[in-house]
Amino acid sequence: MITVRELTPDDWRTWRDLRLAALADAPYAFHSRLEDWIGAGESAWRERLEAPGRYLVADLDGRPSGMAIAVPPDDEGIADLLSLWVAPHARGEGASDALVAAVLERAAWWGADVLTLHVVVGNDFASGLYRRHGFSDCGTIASPDGMVEIRMERAVPTARPA
Repeated sequence: MITVRELTPDDWRTWRDLRLAALADAPYAFHSRLEDWIGAGESAWRERLEAPGRYLVADLDGRPSGMAIAVPPDDEGIADLLSLWVAPHARGEGASDALVAAVLERAAWWGADVLTLHVVVGNDFASGLYRRHGFSDCGTIASPDGMVEIRMERAVPTARPA
């Protein structure tokens, strides 16, 4: 069973463990490097979880198994999905779908019009996931660190009153 929860700075150990696992498993997919975070202390991890956004974890049968960040919309109504990753033991179990849905839900709650993300060129599995969730390719971009990514976006459904 997959559940998604939001972390607070007190959950820094959970975020640390998932983030380090993600950087080790897929170093090509992130702008951060494992060696930049491997020795980071509690204060650095807490500070990261205090940055703008919602830090989400997918639990598979109670075990933290995936992560994503939902970033609130800017002045133009554009929210972002960042750093989605799922542990190898949870792939194919619905964790990535649950995380994308949770980010979309938060974007709708914030009143965003569009949700964007970037995926590394050649990461066909991730691109396929996002296309299944209604994202469209918007062209490639190159970051200052030399990473070439596809920008993808989709409209955010209107939030339903609670």
